[in-house]
Amino acid sequence: VQLVESGGGSVQAGGSLRPSCAASEHTYSRYCMAWFRQAPGKGREGVAAIDGDRRTYYADSVKGRFTISKSNAKNTYGLLLQMNGLKPEDTAVYYCAAERVVAGPFVLQEWPYSYWGQGTQVTVS
Repeated sequence: VQLVESGGGSVQAGGSLRPSCAASEHTYSRYCMAWFRQAPGKGREGVAAIDGDRRTYYADSVKGRFTISKSNAKNTYGLLLQMNGLKPEDTAVYYCAAERVVAGPFVLQEWPYSYWGQGTQVTVS
C-alpha cells in the first residue's frame, strides 16, 4: 500500500486548503483511510477518518470546518481533506494513513494503521 500526500501549503487564518492523498484503487475502495497531523513538539493526533462504508469521523477540534472524502476522478483514486476556516493551531504536518479494517472507536487513533504517507506541511498564520 502506497500513500502519497500533496496539496499542503501556507495560508492566512480563515483560509482554506485541500490536501490530497493518492492511493491505489484497491486501497481506495476497501480500506479505512484517515488524516492525522503532528504539530511541532506534539504527538500525532487523528483529524478525520472515513471507513469502507464511507462513514466519516472527526476530531472535535475540526468538526464543522474539515470534510474528509474519497475521490475517484479520471481513474485517480485518493483521499481528500477539505479544510475551511483554518486557524493557526491547525499548523502541522498532515499524514494520510490506511488500514484494511479499523473498528469505529479507534479510527482516530494512530495504532491501528499500518500504512502511512510521507506527510505534507500545512502552515496557517
